[in-house]
Amino acid sequence: MTRPRFNRILLKLSGEALMGPGQFGIDPDTIAEMAAEIAAAKAAGHELCVVVGGGNIFRGIAGAAKGFDRASADYMGMLATVMNALAVQNALEKLGVDTRVQSAIPMASVCEPYIRRRALRHIEKGRIVLFAAGTGNPYFTTDTAAALRAAEMSCDALFKGTSVDGVYDADPKKVAGAKRYDHLSFNRVLGADLKVMDAAAVALCRDNNIPIVVFNIRQPGNLAKVLAGGGTATIVQNEE
Repeated sequence: MTRPRFNRILLKLSGEALMGPGQFGIDPDTIAEMAAEIAAAKAAGHELCVVVGGGNIFRGIAGAAKGFDRASADYMGMLATVMNALAVQNALEKLGVDTRVQSAIPMASVCEPYIRRRALRHIEKGRIVLFAAGTGNPYFTTDTAAALRAAEMSCDALFKGTSVDGVYDADPKKVAGAKRYDHLSFNRVLGADLKVMDAAAVALCRDNNIPIVVFNIRQPGNLAKVLAGGGTATIVQNEE
């Protein structure tokens, strides 16, 4: 089975992917490299929108485990995603890429509020839209926000950029003989509890027939390769 070529995609970046070699915060060099990947994909003719996590700054569920009220902790995490989205926007615009940041929590001084029709119009005009603040609701992850925005934007696929080159049956960083999958069904991912995205995000993509493509965003040129149907990645989709 070969991977199809997708036109409009939503790219999900974890907050941890922005840390680079550090243990916390934002690494400017790492963000510049990722921005170059995204810019190259846009130059190849793809329409892109991006959802960024906030785990490099604050993770709601971890904050709740340390004694924060869960809802308050999740809102703090949402604010962290806005910081990350603004950092990615800055890196992209240094490369001459036109962007907009839209936040599910209105903060008009720094970005636009999330308005679906406006976001679609930006994409149609060739801009990259960065969606921040998750869904705007506590108890939902940025994975679920990515699946939701992919459906709302009528994306052909959801690309999840990670530090590994696909989905494995075990953590390849810890298990030497871990097996990598080229293709998986949504039901297999849910049934086997494979750590692709959280279950709500996987189910939302399944129900809206949006393939999930998991690939290594840290490998130079890999996003453009995978978008063109090459490179190394795992695709999760409905069974034919």
